Amino acid sequence: MRFLRRRIHVIGFSLLACFLFFAETFAQSTPEDLQTALGEEIRAAQWTEESQRLRRRLLQDVVFHGWPQEWINSAPKFEEVGTIETHEGYRLRKLRYEIVPGFQSVAILYEPEKLQGKVPAILNVNGHVGPQGKAVEYKQKRCINFAKQGILALNLEWFAFGELHAEGNQHWYGAHLDLVGANALGIFLLEMRRGLDYLYDHPSVDRNRIGVTGLSGGGWQTIFLSALDERVKVAVPVAGYSSTTTKVEARKYGDLGDLEQNGTDLLANADYTLLTAMMAPRPTLLIHNAEDDCCFRAPLVKPLIYDGVRPFFQLYDKENVFQWYENRDPGTHNYQLDNREHAYRFFSQQFGMPTVDKEILAGQEIKTYEELLVGLPKDNLTILDLARKMAGAIRRSPIPSGSAAKSAWANSERQKLNSVVRFRPARLARVWTLANTKNKGLETFSYLFEMDNGLAACGVWVKGIDAPPNAPVTLVLHDQGRKAAAADVSSRVNRDEQVLALDLTFFGDTWRDLEPFSYAQILDGEGERPLGLQAAQLIEVAQWLRKRAGLQNVHLESRGIRTETIALVAAALQPDVFSDVVVHEGMPSLDHVLQVPVTFQNAPELFCLDLYEEFDIDRLAAIAAPREIKFENAPKPPQR
Repeated sequence: MRFLRRRIHVIGFSLLACFLFFAETFAQSTPEDLQTALGEEIRAAQWTEESQRLRRRLLQDVVFHGWPQEWINSAPKFEEVGTIETHEGYRLRKLRYEIVPGFQSVAILYEPEKLQGKVPAILNVNGHVGPQGKAVEYKQKRCINFAKQGILALNLEWFAFGELHAEGNQHWYGAHLDLVGANALGIFLLEMRRGLDYLYDHPSVDRNRIGVTGLSGGGWQTIFLSALDERVKVAVPVAGYSSTTTKVEARKYGDLGDLEQNGTDLLANADYTLLTAMMAPRPTLLIHNAEDDCCFRAPLVKPLIYDGVRPFFQLYDKENVFQWYENRDPGTHNYQLDNREHAYRFFSQQFGMPTVDKEILAGQEIKTYEELLVGLPKDNLTILDLARKMAGAIRRSPIPSGSAAKSAWANSERQKLNSVVRFRPARLARVWTLANTKNKGLETFSYLFEMDNGLAACGVWVKGIDAPPNAPVTLVLHDQGRKAAAADVSSRVNRDEQVLALDLTFFGDTWRDLEPFSYAQILDGEGERPLGLQAAQLIEVAQWLRKRAGLQNVHLESRGIRTETIALVAAALQPDVFSDVVVHEGMPSLDHVLQVPVTFQNAPELFCLDLYEEFDIDRLAAIAAPREIKFENAPKPPQR
């Protein structure tokens, strides 16, 4: 937690420092104060330019990292497969559309019966709504009301819900896209941006009156899409996000978010405070719930995503179009009547329509899930399928055979690996001796290894009381933590060796009840790589162990696929640290992670962006040469 806070603090003051400093310093200032201090016209122009630059950077370097340009730039492909005439002033059009080749989604267009001229349109995105998906009651009521108000309303399905409920569409499988070299954010943005493409190209849509709204995950989609696409003119995110600082410090009232909310490298470039500021001067209503029973409680998130952003709208003299509403009826996680009516009022006012204050009763017009069923191909891809498909297209150069060529190749690959895992050496700030034992022929010391970056590892050093002082040294890692490594430790001690059983960050009892994967995803989002951090810890502790034992050689043993990968990365980056490496119960290829599939929750460090695109187990072992790497009890490669 301390490491995360430090990362957030550093990014908050280094990223676009002058603008963030401006937002924090002048959060309570009046427009007159700002104009006097900075010159309103100049600053507004600067922020407009900076927002556009940041928008391009996020799209090119982060969101669409590794995605084929032909997919990113392809024209929308929508197919109408049916119409429901309601005779209530609107009709429903069933739509199926392509996200990427082989992967389709569905939507329902709520269309006013009498379209005259150009009308407003609103993209309605989903949250984590369960099996009902796009058919969830409150979303239907909202879309019906928009249509009766003369607004086109497009109701999108979302991954893992409704018709996209397949197991392979669970959002955490986005990590498998990261592994094969395509940032998971790309598939989420493409899925919702296709809906915006459809509305933008619709012949009856006024392109200057397009809005987006949604609850929870839909609230996240609303701010994410709207910040990155200026075709969105009005946004109403509902209970969908907070600043990273609030997310970490107020975790008691919500989780750390999902993989897509904290996409790899996203938070290193733009916290959600900054994404909200990128809406200026476009009308934006932030709705949050006073006692939200899920996440993003209004009083906790308001200071950073609303109060801190108001000055950006003041630059344009548009503070009146940036609004906040705290829902207290029912005050829990919802987009029910009170929140809907505030959304109607805001959209109608910003679209230049007669103000809508009350919802039109629509309970009798709600359709069943089956009535709204559009239908998807039986062989429709899922997020996981897409990751496997992209993995199958990976081609790497062969490993050279000659010693000189292989040495030059290894040096080049080592530099590439250094970049992929974002490796930075860790230094021991202090080694804490916490406990000891000395009985039954064994002597032990328990240590806490505090690193200079605020993270820590812990371990137990074991040797026979009668073992010679210069006994060989083995460092033992185990996927289930050092307690589970008892058999491996015993085997080495029985050979009169001294052993350090080590738990790196995210391993062992210390992390058992802390959901380490949720912290790992935040680190990925902040531009770190857990795999690189763990490898750095392993290398530094091994260096300490060599000095403590007075020996040059440290034997390394790992058991399981997580510690296998960490051990191989460490040995590849610093071959001189270990005399040799023995891997027990590892995997022959990272393809194993895709085919089993291994989940992000069970092995978060394996899902390092670009890792499998650039490297595999055999390649890592080759880079570690001349150190010997032995594989014992490895499972057979999974069948594709």
